[in-house]
Amino acid sequence: MKKSLKSLFLLAFIGIVFVSCASVPGGTNSQNPLSLWTDEAPAKKALIEYVSSVTKKSSPDFIPVENRIAIFDWDGTLFCETNPTYFDFQLFIHRVLDDPNYTPNESQLAIAKKFRETGVVPPLDAEYERLLASAYKGMKLSEYFDYVRAFMQTEQPGYNGMKRAEAYYRPMAQIVQYLIDNQFTVYVSTGTDRFTIRPLVMETLKLPPNQIIGSDSVVICRNQGGEDSLSYTFNSGDELVMGGKNIVKNLQMNKVVTIVREIGVQPVLAFGNSTTDASMINYSITNNKYKALGFMLSCDDLEREYGNMKKAEKMKSESEKYGWISVSMKNDWKTIYGDSVKKK
Repeated sequence: MKKSLKSLFLLAFIGIVFVSCASVPGGTNSQNPLSLWTDEAPAKKALIEYVSSVTKKSSPDFIPVENRIAIFDWDGTLFCETNPTYFDFQLFIHRVLDDPNYTPNESQLAIAKKFRETGVVPPLDAEYERLLASAYKGMKLSEYFDYVRAFMQTEQPGYNGMKRAEAYYRPMAQIVQYLIDNQFTVYVSTGTDRFTIRPLVMETLKLPPNQIIGSDSVVICRNQGGEDSLSYTFNSGDELVMGGKNIVKNLQMNKVVTIVREIGVQPVLAFGNSTTDASMINYSITNNKYKALGFMLSCDDLEREYGNMKKAEKMKSESEKYGWISVSMKNDWKTIYGDSVKKK
């Protein structure tokens, strides 16, 4: 009788652990760490073999812990970007058209209304970045974080059963956790503003803020006025506020520059989904003294996700050209957002 009770308690404990792991976007288990990937997925096989090789001290491919750097793009690599568009642009549309406490200018209204009418995202040029940054000018930095968190809790358009904060590709979040479990330091490098991305990544993937790299915008003190930051001294009672200006867009070659400046160590793993990630991936795998791999996602799923076959074929072609490992959302993933989430 005692033996039976002991067995029951053991089974119950295992069940609790299993459920807990399954409920976390990046949860893994030691028996099958990439359980959300199909067994036939080339990327799954390549990554597991790679991690096994570089984490064994007896292996010729061994990489010291301090050099186990992995870097991920965010929009379209870790997080939904296809319906209706990028998170930061959705936040801007909400700010301009739906926030009763904000009075937009004519330029902001024009771009927001055009998107609502056509669904077409404007080019990611300097004017686009200027308008997005200007929508939060004067907002306290802490208030902005709260603003992003509140928006995260609204429903994700295009899907049933998912909030914006939950719109992570679960198979990719699982890779993040798998790498952390194997003593990799994981960074996110994105074109989204650094202050927008931090609450999303910190609260879901549990990465610290210093491992989250994004586009940069100006931050000033409330009492600074027009005084240059080189001559202004922060004083007790000062508050940090959004300056309303963009500094740099963290895409393409800028991603390489921010890696060099902020990490100082060449990554050995890199993950992206578009040509704007090409420089980051190529830098990671070129002339690296350690074994390195690059992965490129193809948004080729039209049933569970709002795929783009033209872009998917282009990224598969680019992967062959540059020696990246191609990832197919359609063929390589058992789920995208979890079985309870359905595309509308």
